[in-house]
Amino acid sequence: MSKLFVTVGLPRSGKTTLCRELLEQGFAIVNPDSFRLAIHGQRFVTSAEPFVWAAVYAAVDALLLAGCKVVVDGTHVTEKRRQPWRERGAEFILVPTSKEECIRRARLTNDEYIIPIIEKMAAEWEPLPEKETE
Repeated sequence: MSKLFVTVGLPRSGKTTLCRELLEQGFAIVNPDSFRLAIHGQRFVTSAEPFVWAAVYAAVDALLLAGCKVVVDGTHVTEKRRQPWRERGAEFILVPTSKEECIRRARLTNDEYIIPIIEKMAAEWEPLPEKETE
């Protein structure tokens, strides 16, 4: 029986760790960052984003049609990013790690590149309605 979960949280919040736990429960993980690396070999290229997301949506749809349990490992901090998943019947998993902790983790891994992105996403954050959180 197919099932779709979608993570919501800042970069370095622990979303991927949570998804790995779901992998052990038989979920397929679809991670937009992995698609970016596979498609163009970089963390982010603005002009490639429409193609990246088309590929992510197609992969998720194919897995769901095959009857798989799927978790999408992404930030989804705005309603605009969550809407396509809501239309697919997703349940959202909130990973509520603070901006400060995410920045601390980025520094621990020498990933200064991601700190401005964490700050930007924290400023854009739109809370999930309580009824939609897992």
